[in-house]
Formats: sequence, structure tokens, C-alpha cells
Amino acid sequence: MAKTFRPYSLDQQLLLPPDLRAWVPEGHLALYVSDVVDALDLSAILRVYAAADPRGGVPYHPAMLVKLLVYAYCTGTPSSRRIERATYEDVPMRVLAGDQHPDHDTIAAFRQQHLAALSGLFVQVLQLCERAGLVKLGHVALDGTKVQANASKHKAMSYGRMTETEQRLEIEVTALLAQAAARDASEDQQCGPGRRGDELPAELARRESRLVKIRVAKASLEADARERAEQDIVVAQAKLVERDRQTEARGRQPSRRSPAVPDSATAVPEARAQRNFTDPESRIMRDGATKSFVQAYNAQVAVDSHAQVIVATGVTQAANDMQQLVPMLEQVQANTGRWPTAASADAGYYSEANVTAAALVAVDLYIPPDKQSHGRSAATLAARVPTPTTAPPAPAGPPEVSGAPPPSVRERMREMVRTKDGQALYKMRKAIVEPVFGQTKERRGFRRFALRGLCNVRAEWDLICLTHNVLKLFRAGGRLRPA
Repeated sequence: MAKTFRPYSLDQQLLLPPDLRAWVPEGHLALYVSDVVDALDLSAILRVYAAADPRGGVPYHPAMLVKLLVYAYCTGTPSSRRIERATYEDVPMRVLAGDQHPDHDTIAAFRQQHLAALSGLFVQVLQLCERAGLVKLGHVALDGTKVQANASKHKAMSYGRMTETEQRLEIEVTALLAQAAARDASEDQQCGPGRRGDELPAELARRESRLVKIRVAKASLEADARERAEQDIVVAQAKLVERDRQTEARGRQPSRRSPAVPDSATAVPEARAQRNFTDPESRIMRDGATKSFVQAYNAQVAVDSHAQVIVATGVTQAANDMQQLVPMLEQVQANTGRWPTAASADAGYYSEANVTAAALVAVDLYIPPDKQSHGRSAATLAARVPTPTTAPPAPAGPPEVSGAPPPSVRERMREMVRTKDGQALYKMRKAIVEPVFGQTKERRGFRRFALRGLCNVRAEWDLICLTHNVLKLFRAGGRLRPA
């Protein structure tokens, strides 16, 4: 008896459902992304089209392109070429595109033109998370991760090498120009018709273009050196004022040497200072995960403990996190309209200026002054630091009589982390913020920025964080409530 199979024929004409939404199962991420984007205010993008010249081809609807980009970042396929191909081959992408097929140039140009507006959607998605009850701001954890720039570290050059290469290229360019001028008369006959015979050799053009790049990079490093010198001048002058005050108060000069005031006009970069020719605004940084040096940016997030929703984002050129605490927490307040009750961060964010900042007076900070070793809690390390012995209670007397001197800011912070509540809160820091980086880098494969330049990279990071929050909404089953 012959085996019976289900009917199968590539020539069979299928009547597909007229509703594109029926092409994917109910509750699919693509349908949720469509609903989220429909709930957002896209007026900043639409205004550009309203003011544009009406002549020319009819553009694709901005909502469709935003949906394609958001879904692509959610699924780790943000390449414009992959998005174009997916509108043909990937059913969810085809659904979001409405069975239209914008080419990769159109997608890339739309992303570049409306990058600032797309970045601004981060706050709107965060507000959706708040309305869904996913943001509590009881505890916010901060951290940074190194994300590779769209540039190779081998395209970077130090200031010392730039100076040597500039001198060598100047000699070579001068020699090639002299050689070209000497042969100018005879080349007319050798080059044949259609050519003047005085074109510069390709070798000379390559050297000249490289010389221009080196000079631009040198000028950038020198400008940075002058800016740092001007900042050092302000610090040195403040120290001189304090020194004069102490001299007047004590009646004698302090024993330490008077601070030197640098001259910004003569400031030069260190010989090891580098610039990258592909993305000059990126920096060489040590990646703590791989223990290697990469051409990168330092991407920052502040994550709410309730559902791991990102409530603030940032990107900096500084490898150190110390200067990011206050700006990140201020951004939390700006994005949500309120301060978190408590905030935790690792020792890289600690400084006395940070933990005593007037702007953060409403936030309980848990930032250990001492760097953690792997597998050891901040409280364990804090306990290793000897606590000043407290003097026995003084007998009743005038209020100015006291025991031990008051603890320093560093000691008070150690004590904050060492308390039972501090230990319970701080031990959750890694469990709150580090999974966000794992989900971003491992699950969605985002390890390198596609764009170049600090402003563009910041906007792209906002897109990444925006889609992280969309996924949190989706997985929590959050319904989109009207404002």
C-alpha cells in the first residue's frame, strides 16, 4: 500500500491572508514593536518631511522605517543591508514593512538624518515602562562597559610618532615634487593624448593625503593639551589662594612647596598621546572583560532594580567612570522626574566630590572606596580596613568636649557599605546592571558601534538602550496604556 503524504507542490497558488498581521502568530515581537512605535510621538521626524521640498519621489512612511530599525536593533540585526534583505526573506520584517522593500541606502540615510530624533524616543519608551509599572526607582545601579568603535586600534598613531612621520613625509613630498617638476617637459610626449602630462604621481598624492591627516590629528592633540593646561591653571590658582589663606591664618608659610602654574601657550601633548585616523573621537581603552586594549568608547547605563529597565544612558571618551556618577543620576531625575531612593556603583565611581555632591543629597549612595577583588564583597573588603578606635564616652561637660575625631568621608562610606542594609543592597548591584550588558553583547550581539563620532555613538547607544527597554516591556507582558 502506497504511503500517503500531505499535498505538496511549489506550483500551488496560495491565497495568503489579506491582513499582514496574520502572517505572524499573535503576540509576536514584531506586532508588539509595531504597537509601541504607533504609541510614540514621531512629530520630530514628521516635521522634517513637512518642511521638505514637495518635488521628487514619494518617501516611505517614517513610522514604517522606525519600526524596521527598532525591530532590527531588538533582534541584533541593525545593518541596513540585512534589513533590506529581511524585508524579502524574513516574515516579521516583511510584515512591519507592509510588504514594501526600502533599499539599504534609504534605511541608512533615514537613520543618519533622524538620529537625534530616534535618540529622543528613549525617554518616551521609558515613560511607557513607568506606566506599565516596571520602574520603581528604589535602587538604581550604575556601570559602564567598553564598546568597540567603528575603527581599528592599528589606525591610531601617537603624538611622538606623528612628529617623526610628519618630518619624514615632508622630505619625501618635497623630493617627489622636485622630481615631478624636473620631468614635466618630457612627460607630454610619454603620456599620450588626453592627458596634460603634469599630473602628480599616485605615490605623491598618497603621501600628501597622509600628511594632511597627520597634521589634523596633531592639531587636535595639541588643542587637547592646551585645554588640559588651562584646567590645570584653574586648579593651581585655587591652590595658591588656599595657600595664601593658610599663610595669613597661621602667620607662616606652609611647609609644602608652592604649586606651579602651567603655561597653556607652551603646553604640548605627551609623546604617547594617540589619535585614531578612522574615528578620531574614539580612544584606546582597556576592556575589563577581555583584559585587552581596544579602540572604544565607554558606554554607561543606570538600571532600575525592579525589572532591569535602563533609566539613563551615556557615552564618554574617558576610560575611567569617576566623572559619570553625578551626570548619570541627574539624567535619571531628568528622565523620570524624580530621584532614586538609593544608588550603587563600583569603586571606579568613588570620589569624595561624588559622594558629597550637593545635587545628590536626596540619594543614598553605596559606592565602596576600595576596589573589589573577584569573589569578595565590598563589605568584606571594607572590614579589612581598620576602623579608628572610638574613645570611651567623655564625662558630662561642655558640648565642645568630644572623643575621637569625626570619621572621614571615605570611612563613612565604608561604614555605609558595611552595615546589614548596605551589604544587602550592594550585593545586588552586579545582578541588576551586569545582565544588561550580557543581554546586549551576547544575546543581541552588539559589540561594536556602526557609527563614528561621539555624538553619533551616543545616539546609537540610546537606540540600543531603547530597544532593551522595549524587550523588557514585551517580556513582562506590559500593555500600552495611554498617557
